[in-house]
Amino acid sequence: MEEFFRLAPAPWALAAGRKWHIFLSYRSTQRKWVLGLYDILTQLKYQVFMDQFVLVGGQGLASSLGDNLDASEAGILVWSARSEDSAWCRKEYDSFESRESSGDFKFVALRLNSAPLPGFVQGTLWIDCSEERDGLSGISLLRLLYGLQGKPLPEQAVRLATQIDEAAKNDMAAIRSAASAKHVEEIVKLPADRRDDLAWRFSPALSCAAAQALISVGSPQQALRVLDSVRAVFPAPIRPRQLTGLALARSGDWKQAKAVFGELYELGERDPETVGMYARTWMDAYQATGDRLLLRRSRDLYAESFASAPDNYYTGINAASKSIFLDEIEVGMRLGKQVGALDA
Repeated sequence: MEEFFRLAPAPWALAAGRKWHIFLSYRSTQRKWVLGLYDILTQLKYQVFMDQFVLVGGQGLASSLGDNLDASEAGILVWSARSEDSAWCRKEYDSFESRESSGDFKFVALRLNSAPLPGFVQGTLWIDCSEERDGLSGISLLRLLYGLQGKPLPEQAVRLATQIDEAAKNDMAAIRSAASAKHVEEIVKLPADRRDDLAWRFSPALSCAAAQALISVGSPQQALRVLDSVRAVFPAPIRPRQLTGLALARSGDWKQAKAVFGELYELGERDPETVGMYARTWMDAYQATGDRLLLRRSRDLYAESFASAPDNYYTGINAASKSIFLDEIEVGMRLGKQVGALDA
């Protein structure tokens, strides 16, 4: 771990009047992936602007973003597959390019999900992160860090990063294989045996994958033990907290699960997965108490999530079915038609 930190370029000294090394530009649909990047960069001691950790309610959003961009010396533009992001991407790219032309700003574009890059981005430095489903690491991370400083990758860094990537790839495959065979003992053994390996110490992604596998094979208590260890080493990342809430829910402890997801929700984590799991805990509360206000809260959360991500079948069908349970037939039928259109 120490060798990786030694090879990774250290943060540069900020100029007078500047507050951030890096400004993260992304769409809300990619927040979970970008949070992992934020965690790694801050672990490496970079000062990073990410809107949900800095912006204060009541401030003008556009002016606040502009002020923080002016206070940044580099930027990362995260581009995903949603075609409607094109206009946003062009605006962000133009802002970054304008800053770069002044000579005191650099930026790198990251491509997720094999998304076709707009033509105007292809002329700049960009990194394909399509295979980095569980977060940026290894060679891609080093390429990003060196690219932001306009430096080539040293050979020693390439060798170490490739070693991390290969180990992570192999261990991720081992987790998925054990989960497919429902071999609980093998899944539990991996994070215990590998905890000192660089691929596991650098990022919570592998441990989270093991925990998720344990949940999927019906061993949520084992997953909670893995996640306790993860959060002790990585207290900030969101994914271990999401999985903790899910494991608690699968264990039947809906009260604690609801508390975990409620905190994430109030912190601004409104992606379909988090809100869907939060809504599920309100449904669990309704089933335990019979209080229809809890059922309504569950429905409202599913509907809120479906409205923000209208291509998400799970939240849509749950919003529709809960509306029917509430005797709001017209609302349920309308939502059901919207969900049905997804299959058309």
